[in-house]
Amino acid sequence: MRLNGWGPVLPALAFLAAFFLAALIDNGARSFVPPANVPWYGLYSRLFADSFYLEALFETVALSLVVTLLCLVIGYPVAYYLVRYAGRWRSLIIFLLVSPLLTSIIMRTFGWRAIFARRGLLNVLLMDLGILDRPAAILESPVAAIIGMVHVLVPFTVLSIAAVLEKLDQRVEEAAEVLGASRTRVFLAVTFPLSLDGVATGAILVFMLGMGSFVTLLFLGGGSIQTFPLLIYQQFNTTRDFGTAAAMSNILMALALLLMFAQLRLIRRSGVK
Repeated sequence: MRLNGWGPVLPALAFLAAFFLAALIDNGARSFVPPANVPWYGLYSRLFADSFYLEALFETVALSLVVTLLCLVIGYPVAYYLVRYAGRWRSLIIFLLVSPLLTSIIMRTFGWRAIFARRGLLNVLLMDLGILDRPAAILESPVAAIIGMVHVLVPFTVLSIAAVLEKLDQRVEEAAEVLGASRTRVFLAVTFPLSLDGVATGAILVFMLGMGSFVTLLFLGGGSIQTFPLLIYQQFNTTRDFGTAAAMSNILMALALLLMFAQLRLIRRSGVK
């Protein structure tokens, strides 16, 4: 009976075991095969002892934090408007939020390249308005990379926060107003604290996706930011150092697992089964 209950999911589990779990096991094994005369943990000790790799790890985390904060600052007002005031425009706003996710990441990235190029739309507009005398070097900079990442990831923040705001009982806010609280006070003392589950979930999702971002950084950052995903790409395609690349990817995976564990604890604490 138990086997029959698992029957419908066995094909999916077999597929994941063959093409996902096996790859993870192979990747983990490669990271523990250092060069000769080096202990089994040698690759990891080198990554955490070398200032270059530590700086790259710091830039990876710092970039993800900046993108996460920007997504929260942009996403919360949009989510609040979507739930409370959008009305008939709700479907259009959701479509505009989701449409970037339905577009090829290559097309999105080259679209931003066309905007940020030295003779791109942004520079031409700024020079026509007399704000700039010559084109600004926006492309292949940290600013361009961050804007491109926020464009892709902000929908995850909006949808996570909106899902929680929809479940809030507005009678609690009305009670606070009846007791004399201003709208600002109601938002700061009632609405925002009750929506922190959505804020945290959106932040965790964006942070995890930001840490693994590769194409956007490669085409918009242009090497101005050295992150672990870019270094992994270089290790695989340039130096052919598969062991170091595997060790770096395992570090990123460990960070992602920690964040997923935090997200699960958050969901259990909020009472979602």
